[in-house]
Amino acid sequence: MSHSTVPRSRAGADDRADETRQEAVSGKKAVSRKPSLRRRFGRDRVLLLMTLPAVLLILVFNYLPILGNIVAFQDYNPYVSDNGIVSMLHSAWVGLDNFRQIFADSAFWSAVRNTLVLFVLQLVLFFPVPILLALLINSVFRPRVRAFAQAVLYLPHFFSWVLVIAVFQQLFGGAGVLSQLLRQHGYNGLDIMTNPSTFKFLVTAEGIWKDAGWGIIIFLAALASVSPDLYEAAAMDGAGRRRRMWHVTLPALRPVIALLLVLRVGDALTVGFEQILLQRDAVGPGAAEVLDTFVWWNGVRNQDFGYAAAAGLIKGVVSLGLVLAANKVAHLMGEQGVYKK
Repeated sequence: MSHSTVPRSRAGADDRADETRQEAVSGKKAVSRKPSLRRRFGRDRVLLLMTLPAVLLILVFNYLPILGNIVAFQDYNPYVSDNGIVSMLHSAWVGLDNFRQIFADSAFWSAVRNTLVLFVLQLVLFFPVPILLALLINSVFRPRVRAFAQAVLYLPHFFSWVLVIAVFQQLFGGAGVLSQLLRQHGYNGLDIMTNPSTFKFLVTAEGIWKDAGWGIIIFLAALASVSPDLYEAAAMDGAGRRRRMWHVTLPALRPVIALLLVLRVGDALTVGFEQILLQRDAVGPGAAEVLDTFVWWNGVRNQDFGYAAAAGLIKGVVSLGLVLAANKVAHLMGEQGVYKK
């Protein structure tokens, strides 16, 4: 009886290598079998347990309250019972009457107009600022100067809107620094804080000062992932700083810009509830009423919960449509957007 002198493990390895070469020659590709759902759950059980508290919080505070939209189709009376669910069950059903009243309400359309104007202003004036600041900070070579600039720009984000508006009041109010300076030189003072015609620009300026520095974090993270070899290759080809920014930096930021733009469009009807509510009485509802304050005023102040819920539901449906439309445009431009195709 003869025995082979080649070890079994090596012989098996040679056989597998021969099979691999034969498959490569014949053009066949090895198909990897996708693990079953049960095996994936077992493999990722630790990660799933880590995310379970966050999922529960989202379900309780984001998705469960969606059931409360039934109030939009009722003449909701919260005083029927101490239990909100019992109050919904015993409130009168009015169907689409709340929506008919909203579409015939001139105050609602005024709030829609103010909301859209503020969104366009913030999209044109506010959205590019974090990108420009990120490019500016990224061009600074000294680490200490860059860190100091980031700290100064980040700081206003941690201020409350009460403090931000107080700072602007001290600068641009009727008794502010600007007005006093103008009066000392023989000019009439300005009170920008109570001027309805400039209120939308004031709100945009407050938003830029407070949140533009915080928004550059995402863009700086995207710039940090750009390989220095690309800049070196562009420099060797004779590209100056502007050409490198145009052909290397901006293409690296384009996916992030597309994603944030989609999210910003989806958030078009939310333009800052607390910020505007604090200044609403100073300029009047004609200039400062937006959809969020319209819902608050009718729901909380006037106790017309069904009417306010209907306005909020309209806002939510329109916002969802804007997200889907903007994401479709991102796909047509070759970007991933919020989700893949």
